[in-house]
Amino acid sequence: EVQLQASGGGLVQAGGSLSLSCAASEITFDDYAIGWFRQAPGKGREAVSCISRSDGTTYYADSVKGRFTISSDNAKSTVHLQMNNLKPEDTAIYYCAAHAVLCTIQTLEIHYWGQGTEVTVSS
Repeated sequence: EVQLQASGGGLVQAGGSLSLSCAASEITFDDYAIGWFRQAPGKGREAVSCISRSDGTTYYADSVKGRFTISSDNAKSTVHLQMNNLKPEDTAIYYCAAHAVLCTIQTLEIHYWGQGTEVTVSS
């Protein structure tokens, strides 16, 4: 059974940093793009960032460009999302997600979801 284990959420003040991790198991890591979506209270789920293992391309939502960095630890089948200069509008539940080969920003195209990890940014 494919598992995506998300960790690293928490409470931080505006301007602070957090790092999220997504550990994948029972999956051929190189065959999937791994990324993060988030869902704020009362809003829909949106794509935040993604990294494609096949060609190394990355995706960032405009709202996080320059502040978030996604990276891949191949030896541990883990993807990290370093979030700097956090803003209150980054408050959401962050979900790890996997899609075959290339990144996608469409939730309906995601093949596997991890459990969410909550990020709260206070002003």
